[in-house]
Amino acid sequence: MKKKVLALMLTTVMVMSLTACASHIGHSDDTITTEMNIAMITDSGDVTDQGYNQASYEACRNWSEINDVPFTCYKPESDSDEARNTSVDKAVAEGADIIVMPGYLFAATIVTQPERYPSVKFVALDVSAGDLCEKAVGEEYTGNPEDYSVTDYYHEENVYCCTYQEEISGYMVGYAAVKSGYRHLGFLGGVSAPVVHRYGYGYLQGIDAAAAELGITGEIEVEYICGGQFYGDADITSVMDTWYSEKNVEIVFSCGGKIYTSAAEAAAKTGGKVIGVDSDQQPVIDGVYGQGLTVTSAMKDLTGTVNDVLTSIRDGRWSDYAGKIGNLGIVSENPEENYVQLPIRSTQWSDAFTENDYNALVKAMYSGEIVVSGDTSKMPVTDIRVTDYGIIK
Repeated sequence: MKKKVLALMLTTVMVMSLTACASHIGHSDDTITTEMNIAMITDSGDVTDQGYNQASYEACRNWSEINDVPFTCYKPESDSDEARNTSVDKAVAEGADIIVMPGYLFAATIVTQPERYPSVKFVALDVSAGDLCEKAVGEEYTGNPEDYSVTDYYHEENVYCCTYQEEISGYMVGYAAVKSGYRHLGFLGGVSAPVVHRYGYGYLQGIDAAAAELGITGEIEVEYICGGQFYGDADITSVMDTWYSEKNVEIVFSCGGKIYTSAAEAAAKTGGKVIGVDSDQQPVIDGVYGQGLTVTSAMKDLTGTVNDVLTSIRDGRWSDYAGKIGNLGIVSENPEENYVQLPIRSTQWSDAFTENDYNALVKAMYSGEIVVSGDTSKMPVTDIRVTDYGIIK
């Protein structure tokens, strides 16, 4: 799949009702070759989460405005498969024929809903074969999707799923942090799930590689924990306070929606730093907690994915996607053309890790010189010291 469109990311805060988070946008048959009515459903949160839902929403809304087609966003009434399915029912009843769903929580919806609505196209971001098998098979699932024929469990003709190689952007931020001089690092994940650990385990691999190049593996320490949720609270902030103020952690990769609030709040008290996730979180985090707090972000190009798929549907090329589960990562030596990347504009480049150094890193990944493992069955073996605290709650 080739990247075709660069996104115009909106920076204003959206106001919405509990169920619909955008108004209808006008439609003109002169601008498209296929009739389209797009809906997006949030996983459980809203589109002001400064993370996955917001980035997906802005991508869908921007594409719809540019192409002059109707777009509506729906928020489920609760965090449950039933509520997400109900939102699909509502979207279809109100005329949607394309439904975009960001996040692995939609696996159960993909298993059940597309067969009910064969004329509707379902685009599921970050839903893997393993997620689908786990929901479809239930308690007897072995944990290995290769033991199953995943297409037996969903109506592939009207479904496109994709995952991202989060381990690569995780590697990038870990490598950059050590090269930039950080020696005591932390990882704060959200829910303990494969998508979170791909980021985290890639982070550890990047830290280890940079430390080996510098000959300082014995100097590197990493604290690793998951909060058990995708938002910060007093308990998680307390742990972060301990890391920054007592353990002298210098920088934390905050990886789980709005859980960054706990890391950023603690970092701001001590002059610590944070790393964002999924989208460029620097404007949001620094805007609230202080300029210079966010060193970089481990991004996946949700906007590029949405643009690619919707443009192909518009142009009558749905067959390029139907039934496939894409695994999106490095596709070019040009960093900005990849589905996993660092933000060029907001990353804090230094003499020790320049933009040219980043370009060389991407080139080595594209050529296969650097290979990052996406295995989440166990923590990667490294020469650095890692303390795994498990899950806070």
